[in-house]
Parts: sequence; structure tokens; C-alpha cells
Amino acid sequence: MAFEFGMFHEFQRPSGVTEEEAFATSFEQIDAAERWGLDAMWLAEIHVAPERSVCSAPLTLASAIAARTKRMKIGTGVQVLPLCHPLRLAEEAATVDQISHGRLIFGVGRSGFPRTYEAYGVPYGESRERFAETLEILKRAWTEPKFSYQGKYYSFDNVALTPKPYQKPWPEIRIAANSADTFPQIAKLGHAVFVAVRLGTIEELGPNIAAYRKAWKEAGHPGEGQVFLRAPVYVADTDQQAVEEPEESIMYFYRYLGERLEDSATRSGVRAVEDRAARGRRLQTLSYEDALREKLIVGSPEKVGDRLMGLKEALGLDGILAEMNCGTKIPHQRVMKSLQLLCEKVMPKFH
Repeated sequence: MAFEFGMFHEFQRPSGVTEEEAFATSFEQIDAAERWGLDAMWLAEIHVAPERSVCSAPLTLASAIAARTKRMKIGTGVQVLPLCHPLRLAEEAATVDQISHGRLIFGVGRSGFPRTYEAYGVPYGESRERFAETLEILKRAWTEPKFSYQGKYYSFDNVALTPKPYQKPWPEIRIAANSADTFPQIAKLGHAVFVAVRLGTIEELGPNIAAYRKAWKEAGHPGEGQVFLRAPVYVADTDQQAVEEPEESIMYFYRYLGERLEDSATRSGVRAVEDRAARGRRLQTLSYEDALREKLIVGSPEKVGDRLMGLKEALGLDGILAEMNCGTKIPHQRVMKSLQLLCEKVMPKFH
């Protein structure tokens, strides 16, 4: 498979922008991505953050995107499984897969933010068990004519789920991993993995990816598994423009994320191994130079292409989920320009 180029979309709502405008500009970017040949459009799932995003119902948006595109794949990046009713989710995801003729990529995760769980009234400490249970139910609902299930959180008796997904046995499942211990678990299940550099550095991903590939082989799965990186990407005509233009937005984002992370460290259900307070403080004092070196993929088309090719070779990456407006403050027209350069000047080197 060729290297997959995707855009990670939060349907952002920066300050001073109405919800209506947020939807309109987001769809303008999505229509352009389809036109310019982007491989996949990824939808975040962000709740109770009106200062940031209107992307709280990703499958509803996926359905709208399926109806207005013909070619591009549509991914959830990620559907937060512990917050969903498994049967309802199985129906909705299968429906989107049918509407799109099998273009859904079903990315799933637990989400790092307890605040959303509190809003939904679901204890964050239950998120791991709920995730495993929901994933198991989805697979059975999608593949068995009728199924029964007895779990800690959900029980179903002789249920015949309809519709079944367009893709057989199910839409491609990819799972987000942040904690080191999650990587081998995902490999054992035989699924692709999402990695991100919001908290660590791109270089730190190496050992986790190696552990994933080792566990994949040990489980006896064919091939090597697949690894997809989510990272901020910004492309401009020159390296200097690409460095200068997104700086304010990106630095705002890391301060915001650092505060959220530090705040989340005190919430119930958070594991000490995640060391959130220290990581949150580190993000708030991060310099732009360090971010450029450790977390970002920015530059001219030439430079971005080289950086991605280097990562593809060093980490064995299978694709990118490009955060084209990290921090929400990059103006719409610049996001469009950056996306166009990515599609027309960077992608051809890989396809």
C-alpha cells in the first residue's frame, strides 16, 4: 500500500467565529481535499469544548462527508468507545460504511481527557474495561447473524444487528495508543495503530513501534501491522514562511494542551504511570525551536516531503494524519494553501 495522506480535522471554532461559520469553512476544506486528491479525511471527537471545536458527533459528520465525496476515505480519529452504547454505535458505523460504499476507516480510542467522561457521567477509571467490551461487541454484532453477550457493563440476548457493514468482516479498525503498554495489546488484536506526538517527541515513538511490531509477529499475524502518525503539518512556499506563519497558533495549542493535561492529572481514574502533571508543565514551557525539532512537520513542499520520507523509513510509517491547523489560529486561506501544497507538491513523491 502506498503511503496514506490524511488530514486530521477538528471542525475548529476559533474565537470570534460562529458555529455556522465553523461548519461552513470546515466543509470548504473537505471539498477541496476531495478535489485535490487527498487519501483520507479524519474526524476528531471533541466534547464540551465550545472554545475549540464543533466536532462532537463524528459519525454524523462522516455521513455528510460520504454524501458529498466519491473517492476520499473517511476516518474517525478517534471514536471514543467507552462513551458509546455499543449496539447503537455498531448500527451507525455500519450505516456510514454502507452510505460511503466501504470508505469508512474506524479509528477508536479511549481519549486522554477525563473531563469528557465527567460530562458524560462515565467514570474514567472504567475506560479500559469499557473499551475492550465495546470493541468485542462491535465485532460480534457486525459478523454474526445473531449474537448474545454477557459482560460487566453490557449484556445482549440474541440480537440481530442490521445493517452489516459494507466492508467484510468490518470497516478497517485502527486503535490509538499513548501508553507504552497499549502497543503490544493492539498488535495482539491484529489492528493498525495510531501514534501521536502531542505529548512526547517523534523520536520517542521508535521503541513503542518496535514493541508493536514484535508483538504482531509473535501473535502470528501476516505482515508487520500498520502504523499511522498524527502530527501538526504546515506547508508554505518557503521554509521561512512555513516556520513563521503557524508559530502563534501552534504555541497557543501547546500552552492550552499543557494546562488541560496538568488539570487532568488530579481527576479520578487517571493512572500515575501517565505522569500527567509533569508532562503538562513541560508543554507549557516548551520553546518553538524544540517543538519544530521534536513534534512538527513544517516547511516547503521539498522539506516536508523529505521529513516524511525520513520518518517513513526510520519508523516504518504507513501514513500521516496531518493536523493542518494546530491551535485553531491559522487563517482559513492559509490552511487551504497548506493543504493544496501537501496534496499537489508533497503527495506525488509518495504515490
